[in-house]
Amino acid sequence: MLPTTFGNPLWFTDDELLELKGTTLYRATELQKKSLRSLYDDKLKALVDKLLTLDGDSERDVCFEDFLWANSVFWARALNIPLPYSYVFPQVEEKKNCSASNDKSSDDSTNTVNGMDGKGCQVDGFDIQVNGVTSVSKQKDTVWVEGLVPGIDFCNHGLKPAATWEVDGTGSITRVPFTMYLLSAGQPLETDEEISISYGNKGNEELLHLYGFVLDGNPDDYLMVHYPVQALQSVSFSDSKAQLLEAQKAEMRCLLPRSLLDHGFFPVGISTNEGSDKDQLNHVCSYSWSGQRKMPSYLNKLVFPESFLTTLRTVAMKEDELFQVSSLLEELVTSGGGRQPSDSEVRAAIWEACGDSGALQMLVDLLTMRMVDLHDGSGTEDSDTNLLKNARFTESPNLHTGNENDLSEEINGLQPPQSMSRNKWSSIVYRRGQKQLTRLFLNEAEHALQLALDEGN
Repeated sequence: MLPTTFGNPLWFTDDELLELKGTTLYRATELQKKSLRSLYDDKLKALVDKLLTLDGDSERDVCFEDFLWANSVFWARALNIPLPYSYVFPQVEEKKNCSASNDKSSDDSTNTVNGMDGKGCQVDGFDIQVNGVTSVSKQKDTVWVEGLVPGIDFCNHGLKPAATWEVDGTGSITRVPFTMYLLSAGQPLETDEEISISYGNKGNEELLHLYGFVLDGNPDDYLMVHYPVQALQSVSFSDSKAQLLEAQKAEMRCLLPRSLLDHGFFPVGISTNEGSDKDQLNHVCSYSWSGQRKMPSYLNKLVFPESFLTTLRTVAMKEDELFQVSSLLEELVTSGGGRQPSDSEVRAAIWEACGDSGALQMLVDLLTMRMVDLHDGSGTEDSDTNLLKNARFTESPNLHTGNENDLSEEINGLQPPQSMSRNKWSSIVYRRGQKQLTRLFLNEAEHALQLALDEGN
């Protein structure tokens, strides 16, 4: 039976939603509600009414809450399924085959078990990002489709999943091509053991937003940091900097996974990905294409993505640095017979001319502002810890108890248990994690800034 309510923020009460104030998810939920309401009012309401009329059920009334329910049913259970382009778009593929011969060899075998994507789907050799309902990969003409798979979509998420799932491209296992099946991820299942799968390495922000739950101490948690595009208009030489940002294909935001901290100045030793190079820093092999700038001593300890630091270097650069970057790129164009510099060459020139202190100071400012927003919205990390320590779940968020034990604890100076809904608890776990990550990454940025200043960078 499908649920009637959900734990994602779209279903929060007003009081529960306020628990997210100061977080990225608070603003995202407001925007999502507005977007869904606009979609329903402008398009779906009239379409549904027309379909009901054609079906002879014109008296039935469908409201926005029904649409919200249907939206949550889909996205809380959807799997990211890799399918051949010809299977998803058969008519397009048929026309393509008629106009040109197909000289590619196809591989319809069952996907192998190497990578992880979506809700535990294991696929070999694909490297894409899903955007919207479908996404076409650059390899093997694969289309990733968000869809519901009855049975498999009942599985909960587990950090150590008992099972995974695969797509049977030829039907050699299920006898039906392009169907999905579960298989054990390791040891045989025991009697009454829950069959869990992995939804992927998702932080609490994504888990709460899509599925309505969080993991306390989530090893895959992350912090999103971004430089607001509108702020660029107020900096000096904004037009020239905007051109450089476009030329380098600048990253205006970045995700900072918790696991990055294990490689920094103050390793916290909380990563569960030991032995994996997945989150290792990916610095450019040759930063200095002219070789004039001295390599900083702290380089291998920087946990922040180089692409985002280059964006901040661009925004923070001074007039003389801007002139030097322009000269380096001009020299490159002249020596290359008029060829325009590549995005990597633009980033290299910026690294050569600008150093790190300006970018790191800007990063410290961004993280400090993030911390202020979080504290203003819901208090300190310690206050959240105390709330969670004394939490007691209630079925109703408005339930109040008059337990005598609570009163005696208060009289004796102890903190009585705090009744709270599951949604409020999830919000506190999520926002405490954001405060913790902000604090830890701010420590890394401040230390790196001090080292950069000491070394004249």
